[in-house]
Amino acid sequence: MEMNLAIRALGALAQETRLTIFRLLVQAGESGLPAGQLAKQLDIPNATLSFHLKELVHAELVVARHEGRFIYYSADFATMNSLLSFLTENCCAGIPCNTVEIDCDETRS
Repeated sequence: MEMNLAIRALGALAQETRLTIFRLLVQAGESGLPAGQLAKQLDIPNATLSFHLKELVHAELVVARHEGRFIYYSADFATMNSLLSFLTENCCAGIPCNTVEIDCDETRS
């Protein structure tokens, strides 16, 4: 991961509402959540949600997809894993550590 992307991602997450949104999307898995449901769960106006989602999309932590009239947002697990790897790449005094990669394969039981 490039330093600039890591800074953008960490900056986007360094705000309470955006961190809460991202955590909800991580919990939702790859299917994500529609914008309206996010606004309802967080009890925030659509315009406020839109502002925060734009920041998370710009930081490449969240992706949006259209399904009919709805926009679904989901966490970008590849970017999340890349950020975690970036943050821990020099841990353990330079000795490679066992890293855990998040896989939200919803087909597993």
